[in-house]
Amino acid sequence: MENQRPLHGVAWMLVTGLCFVGVTAVVKHVGTGVPAAQAAFLRYALGLVFLVPMIRPLVRARLSRRAIGLFTLRGAVHTVGVILWFYAMTRITIAEVTAMNYMAPIYVTLGAAFFLGERLAARRLLAIAAALVGALVILRPGVRELNAGHLAMIATAFSFAGSYLFAKRMATEASATVIVAMLSLTVTVGLAPFALVVWVSPTLEQLAWLFLVAAFATAGHYSMSRAFAVAPVSVTQPVTFLQLVWSVTLGALVFGEPVDGWVVLGGVVIMAAVGFIAWREAVIKRRQVTPAMGEAARV
Repeated sequence: MENQRPLHGVAWMLVTGLCFVGVTAVVKHVGTGVPAAQAAFLRYALGLVFLVPMIRPLVRARLSRRAIGLFTLRGAVHTVGVILWFYAMTRITIAEVTAMNYMAPIYVTLGAAFFLGERLAARRLLAIAAALVGALVILRPGVRELNAGHLAMIATAFSFAGSYLFAKRMATEASATVIVAMLSLTVTVGLAPFALVVWVSPTLEQLAWLFLVAAFATAGHYSMSRAFAVAPVSVTQPVTFLQLVWSVTLGALVFGEPVDGWVVLGGVVIMAAVGFIAWREAVIKRRQVTPAMGEAARV
């Protein structure tokens, strides 16, 4: 990791949030004019231009058959998540999409415990329970009617969490550049058959908007990696809450979406739980590096 510069990390994460909100806004603007699977495919296909600098590291990586298999599985899981996310964007508000997407780190924590053998202490379990309560506050089943977009967004968060767990598994076997490049390639291939089934001829304007989505997404992933390189997650994670603020504002001012206080409250609860888990992980790492005398690190 580079020298710690918390303010720079916060600045990079602010850029990340703006980029990802930009992605959401543009997809919302394109709407149902392009089917969800096709819009997702075009976003990734057009974004392949940003992989040109990664070609040489990818060729030199000489991936094993096992690594290729894991990358393929990750691409399949991520492909499902991307399609569902594009679909959800056309059915529910930007604020709901953003707030419910905060559940992905919670699912990652659960998945790491079940599949990677990581320990779940009482405080983490309480944080997970709080996040689930936050999700219920957003959805309010039995109080309001839930549509397919809400269900799609729940499945999206699960899919993205699974994708992250695969990435975590591969982090010791491949560089970040190779991991990003393989994700883009496998998801593009994975989306192609779904896009062909529903294909409609896009206009030049729609292609331009979807290329902008690819540019925003690429910039967002880059700025996020820069944030993680110069500041601990415990510093950068709370900044992601601003995405909900921007999403609510954008939805109200640009798309005329009503401000739902319950969605905001649920998002705050989930984000607080995610922030607590990130902070605890940072504390644990510091203890592992410089443990206090006579004290074992506790989760």
